[in-house]
Amino acid sequence: MSLSASATLESPQRAPAQQQAPAPRADTPTTAPNTIWYDGELIDSGRPQAGVHTHALHYGSGVFEGIRAYATKRGAAVFRLPEHLARMRKGAELLGMTFDVAEATEAVLATLRANRQGDAYIRPLAWYGDGSFGLDVAGHPQHLMVATTSTNVHLGGNRTRVSVSSWRRNPASALPPLKLCGAYVNSILAKREVKARGFDEAMFTDDDGFAVECTGANLFVVRNGRVTAVEHRDALPGITRDTLIRLIGAESRAVSMEELRDADEVFACGTAAEVTPIAEIDGREYDAESPVAREIAAVYARTVRGESAWSGGWLTEV
Repeated sequence: MSLSASATLESPQRAPAQQQAPAPRADTPTTAPNTIWYDGELIDSGRPQAGVHTHALHYGSGVFEGIRAYATKRGAAVFRLPEHLARMRKGAELLGMTFDVAEATEAVLATLRANRQGDAYIRPLAWYGDGSFGLDVAGHPQHLMVATTSTNVHLGGNRTRVSVSSWRRNPASALPPLKLCGAYVNSILAKREVKARGFDEAMFTDDDGFAVECTGANLFVVRNGRVTAVEHRDALPGITRDTLIRLIGAESRAVSMEELRDADEVFACGTAAEVTPIAEIDGREYDAESPVAREIAAVYARTVRGESAWSGGWLTEV
């Protein structure tokens, strides 16, 4: 399979240039991320403390995003920032929170500037603070923070050994597939289960034998050079997944476990995982070279670093 043609599809409209403070050069060394944005100000990351009555601490009443910035030839830039914050706003609104996308955007950019980071993982988090132990969130103060780190936090692009968890993914009829804090206990349980069996990552299936997703990444399969994005109503509608579908023209549909085991390659994708080839699923080993996944990973890397025709509409310069 060659991606050279599909990776140069007609580019979306370039976003207007932003008048911002100068970003770190692409070759600027990343310093320790010791500054966070917290409720409107930049402070040392060691200052905030959560009270024992913090509602989110007891019930997971918060929403977060995982976002990445990349060093480019023009300086640091955040990949698909508006889309991430739009998704975060949906989760916040479901919890009854007010969420100002413009404020969150400036918080992300200000934190990156303060920490002088080019490549960075970005974690915005909105949550309910001190109050009663009841489930009603009314009257609880709302907080917003942004922290950044240079650490790869999920899979890291390495070929990954996967096992199917006995746990089911939160059904969309019970919890919407958004980044609600409490929902991720489901992923923690699944990951603990398969790690005890010696695997790197867990995968969810449904009761009808269809693949859903991994604990923090969507799935793609490759068969005879054809790339298919695994689609499931219970899976997070990933922004990286959407990016790859647009870049390579992959179809999106339900995929059975039987089809997944019969694939030539399987790979996971997500903001933190980027494009990660899967080495095996419960003993079913896949092509050790992962040629299609590697080629897609290269196309994705060029895109997030401003070297693709698509990059202009997807990068927010710091």
